[in-house]
Amino acid sequence: MAKVLDPQMQRALAERLAYYRELGIYDFYKRPVEEGAEQQVEAIAAVAEVADEAVNSGPEVEMGTAKLKVLNRPAALLAIREDIGECTRCVLHKQGRKQIVFGVGNSQAEVMFVGEGPGADEDEQGEPFVGRAGQLLNNMISAMGIQREDVYIANVVKCRPPGNRTPEREECDTCGPFLMRQIAVVRPKVVVALGAVAAKTLLGVNDSMMNLRGRFYEFMPALPKNAPERDASWHGAKLAVTYHPAYLLRDPRQKKEAWKDLQMVMKELGMRLPAKGAE
Repeated sequence: MAKVLDPQMQRALAERLAYYRELGIYDFYKRPVEEGAEQQVEAIAAVAEVADEAVNSGPEVEMGTAKLKVLNRPAALLAIREDIGECTRCVLHKQGRKQIVFGVGNSQAEVMFVGEGPGADEDEQGEPFVGRAGQLLNNMISAMGIQREDVYIANVVKCRPPGNRTPEREECDTCGPFLMRQIAVVRPKVVVALGAVAAKTLLGVNDSMMNLRGRFYEFMPALPKNAPERDASWHGAKLAVTYHPAYLLRDPRQKKEAWKDLQMVMKELGMRLPAKGAE
């Protein structure tokens, strides 16, 4: 008769399986094992290995005597998108959205821009920031000396709020964990929060844009302890807050202030700043 696992191992296994169920992973491959606690532990490890495959499917690299798996970032982002599915977790799914708007860009970007939610154009095309605000964001990125393809762009909520209204707190809380996982996969050096909703969601504070802008915050996305996207070698990003491009379209006077924020980001990344008078 096989030995019963000790309580500590039982708790560890239960926590691991509960976490994967939260991600929407229910099916695991089974391996036949012989009797004995050691073989049972090996089987548990095999189950965990299969579940980790979606996000840790890159090549192995040697670090001394240890072998570490390199995160396959495109596959990891795809796994998050599949976990979202045709989401019905909050009311937005029944308020007119056409599709999930996940995220787009370089999965190894040094800069990640985070907005609040998709608008009508984004809902139609399935890509964030493709309307008028998106065109302005493209211009802002180009002014930094890089292209849209060099950065990663996402929103706090993945569904269009009706009438482009501001996402509600419950909607941000429901969708936010997927954004945190996206950030953990991309591992940018700098996250730029576009607007108050993104800033408040990422920083967990309730303050004015005037007070939030003009400085960097140390930022580490909140993840479950055993999240497959978690990597002890990544120590988080710098987070900067600036105005949302849609707000800048309504009040062009603030474009100069937004440009100051982007120059702060450029300096942090060691990017070449434009000569005075070239702004």
